[in-house]
Amino acid sequence: MKQDSDLRNNLKSIRTRLGMSQQDLANIANVTRQTISGVESGQYAPSVAITLRLAKALGCQVEDLFWLERDLPEIEAVLAKPVPNGQQLRVSMARVGGQWIAYPLIGKDAFRQDMIPADGESTSQTGTNKVRVRLLDDNLDTLHNTVVIAGCAPVISLWARATERWHPQLRVQYNFANSMAALHSLCRGEAHIAGMHLYDPETGEYNTPFVRDVLAGREAVLITLGVWEEGLLLKLGNPMGIRTVTDLVAGGATIVNREIGSGSRMLLEQTLQKEQIPFDAVQGFDNILKSHQDVAQALVRGLADAGMSTASVATAFGLGFIPLHQSRYDLVILKEYLEEAPVQQLLSTLGHRMVHSQFEILGGYDISKIGEVVATV
Repeated sequence: MKQDSDLRNNLKSIRTRLGMSQQDLANIANVTRQTISGVESGQYAPSVAITLRLAKALGCQVEDLFWLERDLPEIEAVLAKPVPNGQQLRVSMARVGGQWIAYPLIGKDAFRQDMIPADGESTSQTGTNKVRVRLLDDNLDTLHNTVVIAGCAPVISLWARATERWHPQLRVQYNFANSMAALHSLCRGEAHIAGMHLYDPETGEYNTPFVRDVLAGREAVLITLGVWEEGLLLKLGNPMGIRTVTDLVAGGATIVNREIGSGSRMLLEQTLQKEQIPFDAVQGFDNILKSHQDVAQALVRGLADAGMSTASVATAFGLGFIPLHQSRYDLVILKEYLEEAPVQQLLSTLGHRMVHSQFEILGGYDISKIGEVVATV
């Protein structure tokens, strides 16, 4: 039978995974080796009888071997970040605020430790910030049951994994972003929840003043995830004897800093201002890294003497730590998302022991107020 342009198969990948040659499979399925070659290359569409024999020979279902390309949905989505025009993309997908959002899996966004599986690939760009996305499977239920969190707290991933164990039908997508970037992502409709830890010294409030300013009248609630210790990460044993930010300058220490909009950078700037230390007096102030993990790794690799992060990150990397401030980490959620079932399921797990134990074992976290609504705007 001639090629069907819509018929796709993964015959070769299943065959090779089982350690079979084309001739081995041909012998078991009672077909010629040329038939196997033609099917694998897409030049030959097998009959029903041959299809059944191939599936039986490989010990799988017909649907595992063959599918029709046109069976996979194609939908229009808004890109969460700009990409080069015409570039084919692997994307992760979620439904946020009544529209599909496509998160490009490129660069560091394609990885946590392992590469992140894609939900689809873009087929064409339909506007400045829109693409057509061909889904890689037809499990739309998973996409509808995806909650997107933007934030920088490493514990978010622990919370997400514990929640997915409790609610197997729920998927939590964690997009890394500093506090201000997360808040703007929420405002643009790219996330259901934004995590942040920003302190306003003028009002003595955490997070709320920044939320009011950015959301500009949109209604939201702030729910506490925990209070964490922030301060100076140091090399193990503190060989330079650093105790305060003043010692950074006196000892000629080199630091690594975080980007504008991050809570760690804001705390460093506020601490330096309180001590009347000019920013440019601190060696390495303009050496910018974009995550707590990157700051810790810079110290481990000997690229810096100090950096701002949290006690739990210091423990995880075996580094020294000087506490400077206790920061409240809040989850900001637009009220319009609160009644959505996936969001409710996720928030309900903040009271579960499974989640608490993950936080407690890290150290440096006070979760006595976890799950409490601390403000509405």
